[in-house]
Amino acid sequence: MTSYPNSVELFAGAGGLAMGVERAGFKTTAIIEKDKWACQTLQQNKSFFTATNSNSLEIFHGNIEEFDFSTLTKNVQLVSGGPPCQPFSLGGKHKANSDNRDLFPQAIRAVRELRPQAFIFENVKGLTRSTFSNYFEYIRLQLTFPDIVQKSGEEWFEHLCRLELHQKQSSYDHHSYQVKTQVLNAANYGVPQKRERVFFVGFRSDLNISWSFPSQTHSKYRLILDQTKNGGYWDRHKVPKEQRIYTELSKNNLTNLEKEIDLLPWSTVRDALADLPPPYSRSIKSNVKSNRVTAHFAQPGAKAYKGHTGSPLDEPAKTLKAGVHGVPGGENMLRFHDGQVRYFTVRECARLQTFPDDFEFHGSWTETMRQLGNAVPTELARVIAHSILKKLHILN
Repeated sequence: MTSYPNSVELFAGAGGLAMGVERAGFKTTAIIEKDKWACQTLQQNKSFFTATNSNSLEIFHGNIEEFDFSTLTKNVQLVSGGPPCQPFSLGGKHKANSDNRDLFPQAIRAVRELRPQAFIFENVKGLTRSTFSNYFEYIRLQLTFPDIVQKSGEEWFEHLCRLELHQKQSSYDHHSYQVKTQVLNAANYGVPQKRERVFFVGFRSDLNISWSFPSQTHSKYRLILDQTKNGGYWDRHKVPKEQRIYTELSKNNLTNLEKEIDLLPWSTVRDALADLPPPYSRSIKSNVKSNRVTAHFAQPGAKAYKGHTGSPLDEPAKTLKAGVHGVPGGENMLRFHDGQVRYFTVRECARLQTFPDDFEFHGSWTETMRQLGNAVPTELARVIAHSILKKLHILN
C-alpha cells in the first residue's frame, strides 16, 4: 500500500499550495482558512486535496489565532501555507510586524505545536526588501527556534536579539529547524506567469537532512531563441510570418543562452490559453450550456493606461494580483499585439496559476480573482514539495 505523508495547510485560500503539495505525494489531512468564499471553493473541490478519499480531509473555517492544533490527532509530516502578504506587499501599507494582518506568528505556532518534519511558507518578494531585513531575519530565527517564544511585554526586536544570542551559543537539536529561504520566479519552473515569491523551507534538525531549492527548469533566453533564431514558437502556434511580432524579450542579447541551453523555454500566455475558445458573453446562455470550459465569461471594462498595460500574449503573464479594493487595471489584463486589452477570464487566470480546468471557484468575479491573485501556482508548489518529499522518503 502506498504511504502518503500527512500535511496540514494554513492560510489556504483557494488551495494552490495545498494542491501542489498533494500532487507531489503528500496527503492533506487538514486545511485552515478564514475566508468564507475560499472555504466554499475548497469544499467544492475537496477531492483535489486528498490522496485517498475526501473523507480524510477536514476543512476548518475560522481565524487561525483561535485554532487548537492539539485537535489534529494525526501525525503531521509537513506544514505549509502563505501567511497574508499585505503587511509586506508593494501595494500595501508596509507596516510589517505592526500590521494586525501579519500572521507569521501563527505559522510559527503551528510549527512549534505540531513538530512537523518539514514546512513550506510563502510570501511576497517585498518581504525581502532592505526596510524589512530585521523582521525577515526575525521570522527566519523564530522558525529555526520555535520554542524560544516571545515573553510577555517583550518587544519583537528584543526577542530577535535573544534569538540571535541563542543561535550563537546553542547547537541545533530536535527542537530546532534548518531553514533556507529563496526568492523563486514561477516562470523558471514552467508556470506561464512571472511571479516572484519568497519561500521559507525548513527541516527538523534531528533528521540531519541536507536540502537545497530545486534548480530552474525553464529559461527566458530559451524562449527568446525559440521566438527569434529558429521560429519554433511561432510554428508551433501556426502564426503566419507576417503576424510574428517579436516581444520585448527578443530585444535582449543571448549571452546567457549557452549556460541555459539545456533548459526549456518559458511558457507564455499564448502557450497556456492556446486551446481555449474565445471568452463567451454572460448573455448567451446557450454557450454556457454547450461550452465545456467553466468560468470563461468575458468581463467588460478593461482599459489600458500608463503603468497598466496588461500582459503580452507572447510572454509569461505579469503577476496576477488580488488587490485590496478589487482587481488592478493592468496585471490581470491580456494585451494583444494591436494594443487592444481585455480582462483575463477566471478560467484563464486559473490556467496561469496552473489550476486544472475542472476546478471551480465560489464568489463574485472580484472575490474569485482575489482567491486566484493570492494563490501559489500549483506547479511551483508541486516542484518544491516533491523535492522535500524525496528527502523525507530517505527516512522511511
